[in-house]
This record gives sequence, structure tokens and C-alpha cells, in this order.
Amino acid sequence: MPAVTVENPLALPRIAAPAPDAVPRPVLAVSTAPSGFEGEGFPVHRAFAGIRSEYLDPFIMMDQMGEVEYAAGEPKGTPWHPHRGFETVTYIIDGTFIHQDSHGGGGVITDGDTQWMTAGSGLLHIETPPEKLVQTGGLFHGIQLWVNLPKVKKWSPPRYQDIRSGQVGLASTQDGGALVRVIAGGIDGVEGPGVTHTPITLAHLSITPGARVELPWRKDFNALVYVLNGRGTVGAGERPIKSAQAAVLGAGDTIVIAADQQQEGRHPTMDVIVLGGEPIREPVVHYGPFVMNTEEEIRQALADFRSGKMGVEPTEAIPHIQPGDTPPPAV
Repeated sequence: MPAVTVENPLALPRIAAPAPDAVPRPVLAVSTAPSGFEGEGFPVHRAFAGIRSEYLDPFIMMDQMGEVEYAAGEPKGTPWHPHRGFETVTYIIDGTFIHQDSHGGGGVITDGDTQWMTAGSGLLHIETPPEKLVQTGGLFHGIQLWVNLPKVKKWSPPRYQDIRSGQVGLASTQDGGALVRVIAGGIDGVEGPGVTHTPITLAHLSITPGARVELPWRKDFNALVYVLNGRGTVGAGERPIKSAQAAVLGAGDTIVIAADQQQEGRHPTMDVIVLGGEPIREPVVHYGPFVMNTEEEIRQALADFRSGKMGVEPTEAIPHIQPGDTPPPAV
């Protein structure tokens, strides 16, 4: 797994042991993600399908993209499409994606990189595999998370944050049994580089077989755990959980996750996405690529898209960009 790894996790800052009176969060629900296809046909698991919206707030949805080993000529992307009213967070674990928008922003993200796009008032966007990956095939795996924006920020100007793998906050558990990568927010003083309009924490954990993790978690944040691969237990009651399942956690001080002693053959660790945020608690009307507060705002978004107010598709083809190239200026 090319996403950030270290030879000796014990050399990293350690997540402090919980206080004796800390309360582990219980599991409220476990949901299995259905599989489907996105864009031009790349496979996804709908991580939060079946989870009630009040448990997700401020998140809208999350897709696990892959894990898939493409043959030559198989890699797929998305056609040009609009966004308004929220942020997309694309975290690439394995593989490479090129992204571009109708305002000239974009770049390349690869193994362990994150592209954080604030769609805000609206833009057109496209994501494609690089020419080399199309020609040769290869492994592709990542997630895309949609984070809602509060009403007062839905008309923010679009912006990008290209977060490189070397920028993420790194920590280990007390015994070194888990590597914690913090992409946004903070866990026990370890901060991620992502700058968010809505207060959230987003982390990727790799947990060695038999290890147990206890993460301190803000009381005012909700909490979700999604298993990318592997199997183990989650929550105060040690609820079993496995690949492509998401757990919703209730109130408490810590998030507890343990990896089974026996893991899947192709994956030496149990890998999970842990996330939570401060609920916005505003009406949400979600229609395709638009996330607004009212149906009238959705109708306005459709009208603005059709009239070209969110931008137009460039007449020139996407420039040939390779990993390591300097991305165009951010919007």
C-alpha cells in the first residue's frame, strides 16, 4: 500500500492512552456498502449507503474507489460534471488521477495524496487516469468524500488544496500497533494539513493483526468508521466489522477499533477510515452533484449549469500531465 508508511511507527508521536474514566463510544449501527459504478464505469462501494442522514451530518456520501487491478486499456475516469454547495475530498491510496476544472485549476494526485476541492458557488470538473495508466493498467484504490458546507458558505469561491502524502500528520498508538495518518482535523495534538470550512477530522489507520486502538475523539463530533480492507471489531461492545462495512458510533470520549489476529491474505493490516465532524443541522436537498438547502436552490443550480454560469468545458484537450509535474494555479 503506497499510502504513507514508515519503517518504525514507534519513532512517531504516540497517541496518549485514554484516561481511566474515558467512555468508549458504542456502535449504533453497522451498514454494508453496496457496489456500483461511477463516472465512465470505475467500480465503487457506496460506503454510507443505508446510513441515516442525521448520523452523517456534515458528510453527504463517501465512495471507496476500487480496490481494482486494471488491465491495459481498462482504467476509467469521469466525464465533465458540475458541483455546487459542498466540498469533495479525493484521497488516493494506490494509483494516479488527473483532475481539472473549468476555471483552469487542477493537477495530479498519486499514492497517498489528497485533492480537496471546495466547489462552493459552482464549477465544472473532470477526473481521468493518466495516459500511462491507461496504456499499462495497474492498481487503483482510493476514496472520495463529500463534505457539506453551511448555508453561509455555499457561495464561497471555488478553491483547491493539493495535499501531498508527505504533508499528512503521522502518529502511532502506544505500542506501535497502528499507524495513524491524519489528513484533516486533529487527534491528540497530531494535526492534518487539510483546511476545512466545516470542522471535521479525517484519518486513515493501518492496524496490525491483534492490535487494539483507542483514539480520543471530540465530544461535539459525530464518529464513523469505514473498513477499507480486513476484519476486526469496533466500539465499546466489540462489534464485528469487515471490509466494505461502516459503523456509526454514539456518544463518548474514545473510538475503539481492534484488528483480528487473522487478516486477509493480500492485506497484512486492517485499514480503516475514521471520520467525524460538527453537525451543521441545516436542511439538506441533495440532487446529483448539487447539495443545497432548498429545492429552489437546486432548480437555480440546474439553470446556472445549463446556461454556462458554472463554466464551460474547455475546447482543448486536457494537457498531458505526469506525476511530479507542477499543477496549474489553484482557483
